[in-house]
Amino acid sequence: MASKQFVVIGLGNTGYFLARHLTALGHDVMVIDPSPEKIQDISSSVSQAVVADGTRKKQLQALPLSKVDAVICCIGEDLEASLLTILNLKELGVKNIIAKSSSPEHTVILEKLGVEDIFHPERDMAVSLAERLNRPNMLDYLPFMEGFSIVEIVCPKDFIGKTLKELSLTHKYGVQVIAIRDPLEPTPKIGNIADYVLQEQDVLFLIGPNEALDTFKG
Repeated sequence: MASKQFVVIGLGNTGYFLARHLTALGHDVMVIDPSPEKIQDISSSVSQAVVADGTRKKQLQALPLSKVDAVICCIGEDLEASLLTILNLKELGVKNIIAKSSSPEHTVILEKLGVEDIFHPERDMAVSLAERLNRPNMLDYLPFMEGFSIVEIVCPKDFIGKTLKELSLTHKYGVQVIAIRDPLEPTPKIGNIADYVLQEQDVLFLIGPNEALDTFKG
């Protein structure tokens, strides 16, 4: 995967962990925050760390924001700072803006400002936890579209030793296995997996309607 360039604005918990994880994935990350202490704490873990205030357009103007793949605004609790930062980014011509929202009202205003990519870390984490509690056999959950999800489950005992072709999950349940991961191997199996014989340690990535996925909860 080719390295990308990202700018993360705001070093609360979300911004801090996002910046470090993107860096660990091999990407070029610049972080921006008005706190010198926060910038110093993360400076050795990212490509560039800049003390700057996103609400001050002149400070953002001095940075190469229009050349990166995406600018992620992780300011959540301070609504005014979040919105001022987004307005500044828009005025500076930044094309790909991703913004954190901390409430439904925050989301509505971000949408009115023309931000199309909005994430809700607290809500999404709570929903994911609720789904995992509802389906104990499931390792992870990702909402895909209204009424559909992608789930990650340990291979059910009655699947072991069988192929996906034999199981015919799409015909029987309306769900599809899009990838299979062996925890001991670095990359998952994707494509041409219909004749693969499932093993006990395999992890399956299923996509389908939520009602059908409920069939596989533990």
